[in-house]
Amino acid sequence: MDSIPSDATGSISASWPQADRIRAWTDSYFVRTRDIVQRFGDRQVTYAIFMRRPVVYAPRLALMWLRSVAAARGFEVEVEELFRESQWVGAGEPMMYLTGSLAGLVDLETLFLQKLGACGVAAYNAFTMSAELPGVAFLAMDARHCAGTEMAELMAYAASVGSNRARRKAGAQGFIGNATDATAHFFGQERGLGTMPHGLIGYAGSTVRAAEMFHETFPDTPLTVLVDYFGQEITDSLAVCRRFPELAASGRLAVRLDTHGGRFIEGLDTQSSYAVLERHCPDAIRGYRSERELRYLIGTGVSAAAVWYAREALNDAGFERVRIIASSGFGPAKCRVMGYAKAPIDVIGTGSFLPENWNETYATADIIAYDGAPQVKVGREFLLRRLEEDQPHR
Repeated sequence: MDSIPSDATGSISASWPQADRIRAWTDSYFVRTRDIVQRFGDRQVTYAIFMRRPVVYAPRLALMWLRSVAAARGFEVEVEELFRESQWVGAGEPMMYLTGSLAGLVDLETLFLQKLGACGVAAYNAFTMSAELPGVAFLAMDARHCAGTEMAELMAYAASVGSNRARRKAGAQGFIGNATDATAHFFGQERGLGTMPHGLIGYAGSTVRAAEMFHETFPDTPLTVLVDYFGQEITDSLAVCRRFPELAASGRLAVRLDTHGGRFIEGLDTQSSYAVLERHCPDAIRGYRSERELRYLIGTGVSAAAVWYAREALNDAGFERVRIIASSGFGPAKCRVMGYAKAPIDVIGTGSFLPENWNETYATADIIAYDGAPQVKVGREFLLRRLEEDQPHR
């Protein structure tokens, strides 16, 4: 990890500020502190880095950037990581200690924390979702919800870290790919995954015609077809299956349910949704704990009942090998509900592992030692306690 993230040409991405641009992008009081320290004499300091909520440790990109800047500035930074990547970190626990020149480190805090905090929360969410549905594969479809390319890179990386933890802890499939080429490498892919947006179906004029256009253009790519554009999820799913019977029989055809929360999928309402779940997973209805969970079970949009209903229709028509891809609002809470409803989902496409409450993503750095002597502001003495390096229980 001796270079910061790069694009396909190998040049450093413009979204990751290099040493000569840090002054413009960091908090001014850090810049002024650096000027003061350079005037009155440098000191060796140790920073403790922590967060105020539990996270999954995802530091790689932040540390790559830090080490690159330190090398460009000509000083060494000692990094003592207290956790391994993808381990669980409790609220307030120091994640790492950074030791080095105060003049070299002080104005890096702003940008370093930007690259650390949100990753830990997103990784935590990705882990939770994957572990709740260990038999389901996930696709990271977060890029269009991110605030720029740097965030998109951080979030893709975080999804891969949380997913790795879910594989280790729950035997989950986790995130197997994502939507963009630039970050596909985090998931062991060469290219982003995906087939068609709703706009292609509008352009084609029918769901079947959009599927035909895609297959003619990319005949070797498995076909996934959006089926909610015309509000005919069941009718259009079956029409596509009948148009491509060989793909359906070989398992190379999938239908994607992306119905928005303003309506039920074709053929369902509240009463019939209850009936569907009563046939397949009655305990889910009897065990829901909130109105939000009930909505995920029998409400509008892509509910557990909707997925079971689509599976019934496909199976009854002889298309048992056609897969169901579900999207639309699949965050940790919805995945948990789908898990205990045993919803027959093959793949979930989601960007909802992104942090929902941004104030939870704030990482904090405090200097805890000057020239090796412990010293920290009142109230942060807990940062001086060092944790054991080997923590396999996490």
